[in-house]
Amino acid sequence: MQPLDYYANNVTGTLTLLAAMDVASVKTLIFSSSATVYGNVQTMPLTEAHELLPATNPYGRSKLMVEWLLADLVVANPAWHIACLRYFNPVGAHESGLIGEAPCGVPNNLMPYLSDVAFGLRESLTIFGGDYPTPDGTGMRDYIHVMDLVEGHVAALKYLKNHSGLHTFNLGTGRGLSVLELVRAFETSTGQAVPFVIGPRRVGDVAACWADATSAYALLGWHTQRTLEDICRDTWRWVSEGRVDE
Repeated sequence: MQPLDYYANNVTGTLTLLAAMDVASVKTLIFSSSATVYGNVQTMPLTEAHELLPATNPYGRSKLMVEWLLADLVVANPAWHIACLRYFNPVGAHESGLIGEAPCGVPNNLMPYLSDVAFGLRESLTIFGGDYPTPDGTGMRDYIHVMDLVEGHVAALKYLKNHSGLHTFNLGTGRGLSVLELVRAFETSTGQAVPFVIGPRRVGDVAACWADATSAYALLGWHTQRTLEDICRDTWRWVSEGRVDE
Protein backbone atom coordinates (compact mmCIF):
# COMPACT_ATOMS: atom_id res chain seq x y z
CA MET A 1 0.00 0.00 0.00
CA GLN A 2 1.12 3.55 -0.79
CA PRO A 3 -1.46 5.85 0.82
CA LEU A 4 0.48 9.07 0.30
CA ASP A 5 0.83 8.35 -3.41
CA TYR A 6 -2.86 7.39 -3.71
CA TYR A 7 -4.06 10.60 -2.07
CA ALA A 8 -1.58 12.79 -3.96
CA ASN A 9 -2.49 11.31 -7.34
CA ASN A 10 -6.22 10.75 -6.93
CA VAL A 11 -7.34 13.57 -4.64
CA THR A 12 -4.79 16.34 -5.16
CA GLY A 13 -4.42 15.50 -8.85
CA THR A 14 -8.18 15.65 -9.41
CA LEU A 15 -8.45 18.99 -7.58
CA THR A 16 -5.72 20.43 -9.81
CA LEU A 17 -7.39 19.08 -12.94
CA LEU A 18 -10.83 20.41 -11.99
CA ALA A 19 -9.43 23.86 -11.26
CA ALA A 20 -7.77 23.96 -14.69
CA MET A 21 -10.96 22.72 -16.39
CA ASP A 22 -13.00 25.40 -14.61
CA VAL A 23 -10.66 28.14 -15.82
CA ALA A 24 -10.90 26.77 -19.38
CA SER A 25 -14.71 26.43 -19.15
CA VAL A 26 -14.49 22.69 -19.86
CA LYS A 27 -17.15 21.04 -17.74
CA THR A 28 -17.44 17.48 -19.04
CA LEU A 29 -15.52 14.80 -17.16
CA ILE A 30 -15.35 11.03 -16.94
CA PHE A 31 -13.84 9.99 -13.63
CA SER A 32 -12.16 6.59 -13.32
CA SER A 33 -13.43 5.35 -9.98
CA SER A 34 -13.16 1.83 -8.64
CA ALA A 35 -15.16 -1.02 -7.14
CA THR A 36 -12.88 -0.70 -4.10
CA VAL A 37 -15.14 2.15 -2.90
CA TYR A 38 -17.63 -0.52 -1.78
CA GLY A 39 -15.27 -2.14 0.72
CA ASN A 40 -16.00 -5.54 2.25
CA VAL A 41 -19.65 -5.96 1.26
CA GLN A 42 -21.09 -9.43 1.84
CA THR A 43 -24.02 -9.30 -0.61
CA MET A 44 -23.33 -9.75 -4.32
CA PRO A 45 -23.69 -8.44 -6.95
CA LEU A 46 -22.85 -4.84 -6.06
CA THR A 47 -25.22 -2.11 -7.19
CA GLU A 48 -24.45 1.59 -7.25
CA ALA A 49 -26.77 1.96 -4.24
CA HIS A 50 -24.61 -0.20 -1.94
CA GLU A 51 -23.10 1.49 1.10
CA LEU A 52 -19.60 2.82 0.47
CA LEU A 53 -17.18 1.61 3.14
CA PRO A 54 -13.60 1.04 1.88
CA ALA A 55 -12.51 0.56 5.49
CA THR A 56 -9.19 -1.22 4.92
CA ASN A 57 -8.14 0.13 1.54
CA PRO A 58 -6.56 3.62 1.24
CA TYR A 59 -6.75 3.39 -2.55
CA GLY A 60 -10.51 2.91 -2.32
CA ARG A 61 -10.83 5.73 0.20
CA SER A 62 -8.93 8.09 -2.09
CA LYS A 63 -11.31 7.24 -4.95
CA LEU A 64 -14.32 7.75 -2.69
CA MET A 65 -13.00 11.14 -1.60
CA VAL A 66 -12.94 12.20 -5.23
CA GLU A 67 -16.51 10.96 -5.68
CA TRP A 68 -17.57 13.13 -2.73
CA LEU A 69 -15.67 16.07 -4.21
CA LEU A 70 -17.48 15.65 -7.54
CA ALA A 71 -20.86 15.38 -5.81
CA ASP A 72 -20.21 18.69 -4.03
CA LEU A 73 -19.06 20.27 -7.29
CA VAL A 74 -22.25 19.53 -9.24
CA VAL A 75 -24.40 20.80 -6.37
CA ALA A 76 -22.48 24.08 -6.41
CA ASN A 77 -22.46 24.28 -10.21
CA PRO A 78 -25.07 22.16 -12.07
CA ALA A 79 -23.45 23.05 -15.42
CA TRP A 80 -20.95 20.22 -14.95
CA HIS A 81 -21.53 16.95 -16.83
CA ILE A 82 -19.72 14.17 -14.92
CA ALA A 83 -19.78 10.39 -15.20
CA CYS A 84 -18.24 8.42 -12.36
CA LEU A 85 -17.34 4.96 -13.67
CA ARG A 86 -16.66 2.33 -11.03
CA TYR A 87 -14.34 -0.14 -12.74
CA PHE A 88 -14.23 -3.69 -11.53
CA ASN A 89 -11.14 -5.63 -12.75
CA PRO A 90 -9.96 -4.54 -16.21
CA VAL A 91 -7.77 -7.13 -17.95
CA GLY A 92 -6.82 -8.16 -21.46
CA ALA A 93 -5.31 -6.20 -24.34
CA HIS A 94 -6.23 -4.83 -27.75
CA GLU A 95 -7.06 -7.68 -30.09
CA SER A 96 -4.34 -6.56 -32.51
CA GLY A 97 -1.67 -7.50 -29.98
CA LEU A 98 -0.11 -4.05 -30.40
CA ILE A 99 -1.45 -2.37 -27.25
CA GLY A 100 -1.42 -3.92 -23.80
CA GLU A 101 -0.26 -3.72 -20.22
CA ALA A 102 3.46 -3.71 -19.43
CA PRO A 103 3.97 -2.38 -15.89
CA CYS A 104 7.40 -1.25 -14.77
CA GLY A 105 9.00 -3.57 -12.24
CA VAL A 106 7.07 -6.36 -10.55
CA PRO A 107 3.38 -6.28 -11.54
CA ASN A 108 0.90 -5.61 -8.73
CA ASN A 109 -2.12 -6.96 -10.58
CA LEU A 110 -3.00 -10.56 -11.33
CA MET A 111 -3.14 -10.75 -15.12
CA PRO A 112 0.23 -9.14 -15.98
CA TYR A 113 1.94 -11.27 -13.32
CA LEU A 114 0.16 -14.40 -14.55
CA SER A 115 1.16 -13.71 -18.16
CA ASP A 116 4.78 -13.05 -17.12
CA VAL A 117 4.84 -16.51 -15.53
CA ALA A 118 3.32 -18.09 -18.63
CA PHE A 119 5.96 -16.36 -20.77
CA GLY A 120 8.77 -17.61 -18.53
CA LEU A 121 9.77 -14.24 -17.11
CA ARG A 122 8.84 -15.28 -13.57
CA GLU A 123 9.03 -18.65 -11.87
CA SER A 124 5.54 -18.91 -10.42
CA LEU A 125 2.42 -16.99 -9.51
CA THR A 126 1.54 -16.40 -5.86
CA ILE A 127 -2.19 -16.52 -5.22
CA PHE A 128 -2.89 -14.41 -2.15
CA GLY A 129 -5.30 -16.37 0.00
CA GLY A 130 -6.61 -19.90 -0.40
CA ASP A 131 -9.00 -19.91 2.54
CA TYR A 132 -11.65 -17.38 1.55
CA PRO A 133 -15.34 -18.41 1.87
CA THR A 134 -15.57 -19.05 -1.88
CA PRO A 135 -16.08 -22.32 -3.82
CA ASP A 136 -12.33 -22.95 -4.26
CA GLY A 137 -10.97 -20.77 -1.45
CA THR A 138 -9.45 -18.11 -3.72
CA GLY A 139 -10.79 -14.58 -4.10
CA MET A 140 -13.50 -13.88 -6.65
CA ARG A 141 -13.49 -10.83 -8.90
CA ASP A 142 -15.31 -9.41 -11.91
CA TYR A 143 -12.77 -9.47 -14.76
CA ILE A 144 -13.77 -7.15 -17.59
CA HIS A 145 -12.00 -6.96 -20.95
CA VAL A 146 -10.25 -3.61 -21.28
CA MET A 147 -11.85 -3.02 -24.69
CA ASP A 148 -15.31 -3.43 -23.17
CA LEU A 149 -14.21 -0.82 -20.64
CA VAL A 150 -13.15 1.51 -23.47
CA GLU A 151 -16.58 1.15 -25.04
CA GLY A 152 -18.14 1.97 -21.66
CA HIS A 153 -16.27 5.29 -21.70
CA VAL A 154 -17.54 6.10 -25.18
CA ALA A 155 -21.11 5.29 -24.13
CA ALA A 156 -20.78 7.47 -21.03
CA LEU A 157 -19.40 10.39 -23.04
CA LYS A 158 -22.36 10.21 -25.42
CA TYR A 159 -24.74 10.11 -22.46
CA LEU A 160 -23.17 13.21 -20.90
CA LYS A 161 -23.91 15.30 -23.97
CA ASN A 162 -27.54 15.45 -22.88
CA HIS A 163 -27.25 14.92 -19.12
CA SER A 164 -25.75 17.36 -16.64
CA GLY A 165 -24.92 16.58 -13.02
CA LEU A 166 -23.14 13.53 -11.61
CA HIS A 167 -23.97 10.04 -12.89
CA THR A 168 -22.46 6.90 -11.42
CA PHE A 169 -22.19 3.53 -13.17
CA ASN A 170 -20.66 0.14 -12.42
CA LEU A 171 -18.67 -1.27 -15.33
CA GLY A 172 -18.33 -5.03 -15.00
CA THR A 173 -19.53 -8.31 -16.43
CA GLY A 174 -21.90 -9.19 -13.60
CA ARG A 175 -20.09 -12.45 -12.99
CA GLY A 176 -17.69 -13.43 -10.23
CA LEU A 177 -14.69 -15.51 -11.23
CA SER A 178 -12.13 -16.98 -8.83
CA VAL A 179 -8.39 -16.53 -9.23
CA LEU A 180 -7.99 -20.26 -9.81
CA GLU A 181 -10.71 -20.21 -12.47
CA LEU A 182 -8.87 -17.42 -14.28
CA VAL A 183 -5.57 -19.31 -14.11
CA ARG A 184 -7.16 -22.47 -15.50
CA ALA A 185 -8.95 -20.53 -18.25
CA PHE A 186 -5.68 -18.88 -19.25
CA GLU A 187 -3.93 -22.25 -19.44
CA THR A 188 -6.76 -23.72 -21.52
CA SER A 189 -7.01 -20.75 -23.91
CA THR A 190 -3.28 -20.32 -24.50
CA GLY A 191 -1.82 -23.79 -23.96
CA GLN A 192 0.70 -22.29 -21.53
CA ALA A 193 1.29 -23.66 -18.03
CA VAL A 194 1.03 -21.24 -15.10
CA PRO A 195 2.75 -22.69 -12.00
CA PHE A 196 1.39 -21.17 -8.80
CA VAL A 197 1.66 -21.31 -5.03
CA ILE A 198 -0.90 -20.27 -2.43
CA GLY A 199 0.31 -17.47 -0.18
CA PRO A 200 -1.25 -15.56 2.72
CA ARG A 201 -4.06 -13.09 2.22
CA ARG A 202 -3.17 -9.49 1.45
CA VAL A 203 -4.33 -6.75 3.78
CA GLY A 204 -7.29 -4.89 2.28
CA ASP A 205 -8.40 -7.66 -0.09
CA VAL A 206 -12.03 -8.81 0.06
CA ALA A 207 -13.25 -12.36 -0.54
CA ALA A 208 -15.57 -11.59 -3.44
CA CYS A 209 -16.56 -8.63 -5.56
CA TRP A 210 -18.60 -8.46 -8.74
CA ALA A 211 -20.89 -5.95 -10.39
CA ASP A 212 -24.52 -5.38 -11.06
CA ALA A 213 -24.15 -3.38 -14.27
CA THR A 214 -27.84 -3.16 -15.19
CA SER A 215 -27.83 0.61 -14.73
CA ALA A 216 -25.13 1.02 -17.38
CA TYR A 217 -27.16 -1.15 -19.74
CA ALA A 218 -30.42 0.70 -19.08
CA LEU A 219 -29.06 4.24 -19.34
CA LEU A 220 -25.94 3.94 -21.50
CA GLY A 221 -26.97 0.99 -23.67
CA TRP A 222 -23.69 -0.64 -22.67
CA HIS A 223 -22.83 -4.20 -21.72
CA THR A 224 -19.77 -6.39 -21.99
CA GLN A 225 -19.42 -8.36 -25.22
CA ARG A 226 -16.08 -10.15 -24.90
CA THR A 227 -15.62 -13.53 -23.26
CA LEU A 228 -13.12 -14.87 -20.75
CA GLU A 229 -11.49 -16.72 -23.63
CA ASP A 230 -11.12 -13.39 -25.48
CA ILE A 231 -9.46 -11.90 -22.41
CA CYS A 232 -6.93 -14.71 -22.17
CA ARG A 233 -6.14 -14.94 -25.87
CA ASP A 234 -5.77 -11.18 -26.33
CA THR A 235 -3.51 -10.97 -23.28
CA TRP A 236 -1.31 -13.77 -24.58
CA ARG A 237 -1.16 -12.25 -28.08
CA TRP A 238 0.13 -9.01 -26.55
CA VAL A 239 2.65 -10.74 -24.28
CA SER A 240 3.98 -13.22 -26.85
CA GLU A 241 3.84 -11.10 -30.02
CA GLY A 242 3.33 -7.41 -29.37
CA ARG A 243 5.16 -6.43 -26.22
CA VAL A 244 8.67 -5.06 -26.49
CA ASP A 245 10.45 -4.71 -23.14
CA GLU A 246 13.17 -2.12 -22.76
